[in-house]
Formats: sequence, C-alpha cells, structure tokens
Amino acid sequence: MKKTYLLFWLFCFSNVLAQKSILVNTVNLKADSFVGYDALGAIYSITDNVFTKFVDNQQWQYKNPQLGRITKVDLQNPLKIVLFYQDFNTVVLVDNQLNETARINLNDSENTILPSAIGLAAGNRLWIYDSLTLRIGLYDYGKRELKNLTVPFTNNIKSYSSNFNYFRWTDEVGNAFECDVYGKIKSYGVLPVLERLQWISDTKLIYEVDDHLFLYDLEENKSTLIELEEKSFKNFTYIDQILSIFTNHRITNYKLAD
Repeated sequence: MKKTYLLFWLFCFSNVLAQKSILVNTVNLKADSFVGYDALGAIYSITDNVFTKFVDNQQWQYKNPQLGRITKVDLQNPLKIVLFYQDFNTVVLVDNQLNETARINLNDSENTILPSAIGLAAGNRLWIYDSLTLRIGLYDYGKRELKNLTVPFTNNIKSYSSNFNYFRWTDEVGNAFECDVYGKIKSYGVLPVLERLQWISDTKLIYEVDDHLFLYDLEENKSTLIELEEKSFKNFTYIDQILSIFTNHRITNYKLAD
C-alpha cells in the first residue's frame, strides 16, 4: 500500500511544473508556532498560548489563559488584530501594542452562534461560519447581530481564508467557493486534495500536501510545485509577494520567481 501511494505521488510530481523560489533571508524565531507578518513587517508568534509581536528589538505580548487555546489569528489590520478562542466561543480584538480593545462573547448574541471559522470583515463586522446552522454570515459586534449570507451547506468547511470583502473556503470533498459581503457565492470547482491553503490573489492560491507547497492557478486549473530547501516545516504564510516558511526555530523568506 505504501509503495502504491509513493508511486502515485511520484507520478503527480512528475506531471506538475516547478515554480522556482529565490531565497530572501532567514530570521531566527523560537516559538511554538509562527503566525505571520503583518503589512508593516512585524512578526507574530505563539508560545505557551501567549501571543507575541516582534518589531526590531521590541516585543509585546497578550495572554488570556482563562479563554483556553488561541485557535485563529487574523492579521489583516495591525491596529485591530483578531484572536479567536474557539473553546470559549470568544473573540478578542487587540491594538498594535497588543492591548485588548474589545472582547466579544458570542454566547451573549441574540441567537446561539457556534463558529468554527472567524475572520475580520469590513466595518465593525466579523466573518463567521456557524457550525450549528452550517451558514456563513457577518457578525456586527457593536450591535451583537448576525446576518446570515448563505443557505446551509451540505459539506463542512475544511480550510478557509478571508479578507475584508471575501470569505473563501474549501469543503470536505474539495469544492472551492467564495462569498462576498453581499452574500454572492462563486464556485471555483474542485481543488486538488490538500491539507491547508492560503489565497494569495483572486485567481491564485498556495496549498500544502505532505510538506510540499504548490501554487495553484484557478483560471488555468494548474498546479505548480514550489521549489524549497526545506524538507519539512510547521507553517507557511504569504504576504506582499514573500513566502515565509517556519521550520524548527527559523523563518525562511522566499520570493517566487516570475
């Protein structure tokens, strides 16, 4: 069985184009997990469930052990960072010095909400995928109101990514979709089997399979294997045309060749 699986992947890789990458630099980072860079170049990580920001020789921390494990971090707005504590159904917003500016207990909402996906949307709103109703909606945390945007889905969300205007996801069987703030749904068809992904533009994404990264073009329906020095890694992020790979205690930054 293992031999058959190996031959399958060798066949797949032999039929996938290679995307060259250019080494930019490396950064030492001792952490349990690397969250990513923000648009201003600050580094964020989590160690022992403490959220930390590094800029040059300065660092700031936020910890809230009573809320359990940090499940998701959204760095889109460095002045309004989103920390999702799924175990306690709570979202915390922090500023650029990691001071808590808002704590949103979704148990206090008018209707019961049990999100398994959270992201920052435009205005005082959050993207929410509610695992109770199987719907995507926008939650106005000032009014404590949830506006459902979709009908219930047949398959659960497996991997997702969001920005201020769009929520994008793949489901359990590989279907890829996009929902805008008005509730308009766009289908991207079926993606390759993957473990996690990050959208890097409206038509391209990077996905991971067995410690390999691929650049996928939705318009051409084509996967390109990204050439990396690392044989294994813990996490990857992509921002401002830089692909960052976190492995052991180091971040390696690459630029993808044109």
